[in-house]
Amino acid sequence: MFSAGWRFRVCASVALVGMCAVNSPYAREDKQVEIPVCDKKIGTLSVAEPEHNWWREYNLESPEALIKVFVGQSKCFTLVDRGKGLAAAQAERALASGGDLRGGSNVGKGQMKAADYVLVPDLVNKNANSGGKKIGGLLGGLVGGAVGAVAGGISLKSKTADVVLTLTDVRSTEQVALAQGHAKKTDLGWGGGGGAFFGAFAAGGASSYANTEIGQVVTMAYLDAFAKLVNEVKNASPDAKADNVKQAVTMAKPGRMYASPDLKASIVRDLDPGMMLYPSGEKEGVWWKVSDELGNEGWVPSTLFNLSK
Repeated sequence: MFSAGWRFRVCASVALVGMCAVNSPYAREDKQVEIPVCDKKIGTLSVAEPEHNWWREYNLESPEALIKVFVGQSKCFTLVDRGKGLAAAQAERALASGGDLRGGSNVGKGQMKAADYVLVPDLVNKNANSGGKKIGGLLGGLVGGAVGAVAGGISLKSKTADVVLTLTDVRSTEQVALAQGHAKKTDLGWGGGGGAFFGAFAAGGASSYANTEIGQVVTMAYLDAFAKLVNEVKNASPDAKADNVKQAVTMAKPGRMYASPDLKASIVRDLDPGMMLYPSGEKEGVWWKVSDELGNEGWVPSTLFNLSK
């Protein structure tokens, strides 16, 4: 699923190899950090800001912009904008609904692509505030155990960053993946080709991550986490739309549930408008097999209900 990605050399020279071997998970001299590139899409993704705006204390942009650069370069997900782009799109849709756009503009309801997943970038929380100024994130209580020991946050003194990416299924709200990333200044190999790598973030609205030392460390920590997350999801091979239960339906008209897809079949029960039913996915013509909240199963003509919103 992966092909060669966008890369730069971690260690600038043989003289730095010793430091990389001691302090970094990227120990070999020829080891290169890459944005993973997928040969097919995993799904549709929106990137959301974490609840606490920790990045402002470091004069950085939101990590949402940084992660969007990774996602765009990786080709692993189709990005949908749920931020400023969505607000602008909704303004256009308001003009369309008000009759202000030209005829044939083809802007209206039912065109927006649904997000399969939401990705939230955050910091790993650190319980102790030692070793320089640090900031913790939202997920300190969640990371640990099987995921690994929590080192935590951002340290200006030691130039280290520990971050976390959480991927959530929009339909089920299940946490699909959680990946922790770590980086420190000695991982970067200043002057070893990193300028070209970091320079690309300016166009993505994440220039402060390229222009500051701590920003570059945070960038590499998120790249470490993103590579792990993509690998984890790739191995699971999810199909967000197919893996989830079917969308519920609501009776729009009075009707009946039948034991088989035939009006002459025995009646399971009467159905009133407003009742919610849960499709099994099995269909025969206009007939859908459904169940109700009491566990009754049967067949109902799809002309009698609408998808629940």
